[in-house]
Amino acid sequence: MFTAVVLAAGLGTRMRSPLAKVLHPLLGRPMVSWIIAALREAGVAEIIVVVHHQEEAVRAAVLAEDPTVRFARQHEPKGTGDALRSAAQLLGPAGTVLVTAGDTPLLQASDIRRLLAAHRPGGGRSQRMATAASFIAQDPAGYGRIVPGVGIVEQAHCSPDQDAIREVNSGLYAFESTWLHAQLPTLLAHPPKGELYVTDLLGRLDGVDTGVADGFAASAFAGVNDRAQLADARGVLRRRINRAWAEHGVDFADLDHALIDVRAILHPGASIGFNAVIEGACDIAGSIGANAVVRHTTVAAGAAIHPATVCDGAAVRGGAQVGPMARLRPGAVIEEGAHVGNFVEVKNAVLRRGAKANHLSYIGDADIGEGANIGAGTITCNYDGFRKHKTVIGERSFIGSNTALVAPITIGAGAIVAAGSTLIQDVPADAIAIARGQQRNREGSATRFRARLAAEATSALKSSV
Repeated sequence: MFTAVVLAAGLGTRMRSPLAKVLHPLLGRPMVSWIIAALREAGVAEIIVVVHHQEEAVRAAVLAEDPTVRFARQHEPKGTGDALRSAAQLLGPAGTVLVTAGDTPLLQASDIRRLLAAHRPGGGRSQRMATAASFIAQDPAGYGRIVPGVGIVEQAHCSPDQDAIREVNSGLYAFESTWLHAQLPTLLAHPPKGELYVTDLLGRLDGVDTGVADGFAASAFAGVNDRAQLADARGVLRRRINRAWAEHGVDFADLDHALIDVRAILHPGASIGFNAVIEGACDIAGSIGANAVVRHTTVAAGAAIHPATVCDGAAVRGGAQVGPMARLRPGAVIEEGAHVGNFVEVKNAVLRRGAKANHLSYIGDADIGEGANIGAGTITCNYDGFRKHKTVIGERSFIGSNTALVAPITIGAGAIVAAGSTLIQDVPADAIAIARGQQRNREGSATRFRARLAAEATSALKSSV
């Protein structure tokens, strides 16, 4: 049986953020939850997260992703050894215990399995009480060094010769639980802060896997300590996600220039354009254009979200076309074959099969019937300052350009509304509605009007001299 302890109690002052370091989001998932997901994929059944800073927020975020995780509280942060000791009472008397930091989101299940294989050669009973993964660092600054004949030496305590060593401790360990329970009480505090180190459990290299033969990569253990490293980690995870979806049959214009949330589901045959952003619990089977932003939205096969369109909480059915530069707000449903064109905003409204609103319109709290045509500049006046009201437009209706529909209002099937109308009453089916002021032409008035304005300007100039 495998148990894992994730050390997630730290503040992370270098992040320069009021948010606990392990809660910073990476593609829709808190940083610490990436480690938990990797542990689950590696077959770890029991996971314990050690918390302290922003304890309740960390608990809530972790449980939202994985409700079976348990927690241990580090009462006062006194180093990694003290954090592990805080979880000791939750550890079983036997089995293997994995220990890792909560700020290494690039850790993968394959790395965990490789460590376990080294810790338990041949899959049998462990020949070791403790195993640490190590790697060769181009710049070892900040890491504990693997010192032959000594063990793991933290950088602050390295001699000049030890400081030059490039083989470093990854922070990923495997311990036998029986041995760990016996050793944890023996940890001694290090001056000047009185901290306890997990690395002191590995006082000798005997039984410590350095990781070189097992091929541990430095990139797997990249820690996130500031915003720059957070951005670097986001870039690595973004490409991992994109490549996995591409291998699943999703077409990407560029694997490095699309952002796909870990919660999104993409289907074979979907198309993701350059710089497209897919956030939240999306389900994408259609085409997403360049620079489009799609959040919590369903896009069916055969539907197209054209470039620079923003969709949030919407549903787009097969054959529908949205954009370019359109906006779908929560509750927007674009049914089969319907069109929403440039600079059209739709909120809490349904455009039924074949309906079209091709440009420059606002459609809110409305039901647009099949085959209806909404002219440019049409708005549904749905808010009276206190409540929202609904507009219903019947099938095959034609709404002329620059029309204002003051809700609540119903336009009957097949009706025609003349351009420039402001309607405050229902329109019967197959009727023509005209609601605009009577036009009057005053011949020659434009010339007289301009002459009067010029005279007034001249008079004003003279009086000011």
